[in-house]
Amino acid sequence: MMSLKNKALLYNFLSFAILFVVLRFFILDYLYESTVVKSIVSALVTMIFAPKFAVLKNKEGTRIVMKWLFSKSIKKL
Repeated sequence: MMSLKNKALLYNFLSFAILFVVLRFFILDYLYESTVVKSIVSALVTMIFAPKFAVLKNKEGTRIVMKWLFSKSIKKL
C-alpha cells in the first residue's frame, strides 16, 4: 500500500505530465519553431497552471489536499 506522501507525489507528477504533453504537442506546436523554446515555455506554463497536491496533517487525521489556480478553496481528496 502506498503512503499518502507517495500518492501526492504521483498525483503531482501525473497532473504535470499530462498538462505538459498537451501544451507541448497540441497547443504550442503552432507558436514556436524551436523545440527547446517549446519545451521551456510548456514547462513554465505547466508549473503555473498544474494543480498542486500535498499531505495535510491535523488533529482529525491525515489526508491529501489539492490547490489549483482556478479554485479559491483547498479541496480535500
